[in-house]
Amino acid sequence: MDFALNDDHLALRHAVQRFCEGEYPAEHRGTPEAVDQTRQRWQGMADLGLLGLPFPAEQGGSGQGPVEVMLVAQEFGRALAGGAWLASTVMAGELLTRMGNEAQKQAWLLPMANGQRQAAVALYEKGARYTWTHIQTQATANARGFELSGHKTMVLHGDQAGLLLVVARSSGAADDPGGLSVFAVDADMPGVEVQGFDTLDGRRAAHITLNRVQVGPERLIGEPGQAAHALEAMLDAANAALCAEAAGAVESLIVHTTAHLRTRRQFGAPLAKFQALQHRVADMAIALEQLKSMACAAAAAVAGGDTSQRRRVVSAAKAYASQQGRHIGLTAIQLHGGMGMTDECRVGHYTKRLMVIGQSLGDAAWHLARASTR
Repeated sequence: MDFALNDDHLALRHAVQRFCEGEYPAEHRGTPEAVDQTRQRWQGMADLGLLGLPFPAEQGGSGQGPVEVMLVAQEFGRALAGGAWLASTVMAGELLTRMGNEAQKQAWLLPMANGQRQAAVALYEKGARYTWTHIQTQATANARGFELSGHKTMVLHGDQAGLLLVVARSSGAADDPGGLSVFAVDADMPGVEVQGFDTLDGRRAAHITLNRVQVGPERLIGEPGQAAHALEAMLDAANAALCAEAAGAVESLIVHTTAHLRTRRQFGAPLAKFQALQHRVADMAIALEQLKSMACAAAAAVAGGDTSQRRRVVSAAKAYASQQGRHIGLTAIQLHGGMGMTDECRVGHYTKRLMVIGQSLGDAAWHLARASTR
């Protein structure tokens, strides 16, 4: 497999690097964002074309594919940047692009691309762990369209989104992949309750309650009961992006750790002179190269047309990213000593992000089981 980047890829990567260097100074990466700062960064991403990167050109996007998404995600990982980009552009954007009709794409993708609207996918439910087909939220058809009732949990950046893509069951049993439908719900509609909270890495998520929320038939995305394939493809695209983000974060961790070992002295010599520590950094570097390769393979699998291959490759990559991200993060903290446990030291923030990535959209055990299933 050819992992070489062309000139357009390099230009995109350099543009995102410059943006991150300006908006995410190294000494502040990982610290919570102020509201004005979040808004400014979001508009900056829109001006750079990142919010509509994978959207069709007709809806204000650039029409780019998973490889370009991988490059952006990797740079965001290096800078602990991106905010709601994964939730809105990669996840919600993927669903709307795959399932929406032309009127829906024009109504929602265009303002998402220019930064005027954020979206989030309300998929998982309590007690289901990572089994995304376990949907008990009900969509009941009536004369005015559909009535939605149920509870959603761990909606990434759900309290910042004005548009919620709610996955509800319009037919079938609770674990049946058939019968799943997607509805576009405005966060301020009557009956919608959003409870936001901070995640371990300082980002946001939400629990969402739908109490007899009435939506019109124009709010149904795609055909009723036929959303399973698009949902699985969306989750694979998002997990591939998370693998790339993990690779970027690990690369920054290694940079921070090696700089510390070169400057910190013990017994009259820099820590970098001690062979045991050199071996640990070498192991980290080897794992990084494997992680980069797995992220590239996942992006290529998402771009390909083989569904079975995509499932296996993306899950294998996510399992590896989950395991190695946590291990490398904890190693970096240990190599920093006591200062690695402080908020002032950046390695702790990178480790927290890597731990959240490892638990998001399926942990290592879940993806290993999925990768082994034909």
